[in-house]
Amino acid sequence: MAAEDPKEFGRRVAFLRKKLGYSQAEFARKVDRSETWLSQVERGARQIDRMSVLERLAEALDVSVTDLAPEKPAVLALAEKPSAASELALTLASNHALRAMLNPPSAVDLADVEQRAARAWELTHAASYDALADLLDDLVADVETAERQATGDELTRARRARARVYLAAGGALVKLGEFGAAWVAIDRAATSADLIEDALLLAECAFRLTIAFQAARRFDMAFRVADTAVTALSGLVAVDNPDPAAFALFGALHLQLAVAAARTGDADGAYRYLTGAHAAAEHVGDDRNDYNTEFGPTNVELHEVAVAVELGDAGRALRVADRLDAGHLSAERQGRLLIDVAAANAQLRRTDAVIETLIQGLTVSPEQVASHARARALVADLLREHGDDARVKDLAKRVTTT
Repeated sequence: MAAEDPKEFGRRVAFLRKKLGYSQAEFARKVDRSETWLSQVERGARQIDRMSVLERLAEALDVSVTDLAPEKPAVLALAEKPSAASELALTLASNHALRAMLNPPSAVDLADVEQRAARAWELTHAASYDALADLLDDLVADVETAERQATGDELTRARRARARVYLAAGGALVKLGEFGAAWVAIDRAATSADLIEDALLLAECAFRLTIAFQAARRFDMAFRVADTAVTALSGLVAVDNPDPAAFALFGALHLQLAVAAARTGDADGAYRYLTGAHAAAEHVGDDRNDYNTEFGPTNVELHEVAVAVELGDAGRALRVADRLDAGHLSAERQGRLLIDVAAANAQLRRTDAVIETLIQGLTVSPEQVASHARARALVADLLREHGDDARVKDLAKRVTTT
């Protein structure tokens, strides 16, 4: 059925409370809330927005959650973070560096650590977050040990591997909504990049940090990080025969500036930065993956879709998306494009297209679409407005169990 009227839910709470013989004041104390709060719930003036609160109400009323609110568990579950988010954050919280210093484990094989660091990025690009969490559980500890035991040229290799590992973790943590842990991971990567004086690796750290600030809606900080990095890279891309990787990072940072401008309502700025990204893509040539940016002409067009969605120009977003062939890009990039296409269709109230695009996204990149805040919000909206639709019920189930 469609989403329940809050007033109907409130009447059910009041009926069950009275059936048990509680006054509002008595029942409010039982669920550890104020009488005013309970009164607002029973009048439909306040909605329950956390699963734990719904469960406490149901327990106090001596009914199951589904009997109390058949449609709410699925909607509220959409607000819960995937388990991989907690696992990755806990891995970052563990002080492996201190352990490696004071209680060093057995020596690790640096070449094996480097191979697993490359594998971490494969999983990040594939949006395979559960597998990544499993891999990083041991890899973070091993890369800290590798850096501690390395000397000479191996120390540079170990520090580069450390940066790669933490950047992969940071990239995934941003997608999973763990922004604080993501910042920690990216900062650790930047420390390693600085120590080996790898300017482009440090620029990649700036790129990742910009994405983290974007996701946390700190657009001022996202703009500052990206803008200062672009300024710093300007000298590298102005020389004769510049490194294509420098242009890729230069262009990728322009894309982040475009998104930041769009999210703050600066349409002129957003499209100006997109123009800069297009120019960088011409220098790069084909779609590449320098420093894990996946920067190239196709990714610029993907961001044009994203910018148009942010600016509310759904028509432009869908026109650009229709001419795109992103099949050669990573599952993460393809999945994000489909989320943006679904959002554009939602702006135009094309319910069938929203449903079909999200289903396609769950096929291409299931973990990313299931965990992405925008995708989950779209599914929650579908549940509220079209809860009778079997496709919507299936979407909600897949998003909350993937």
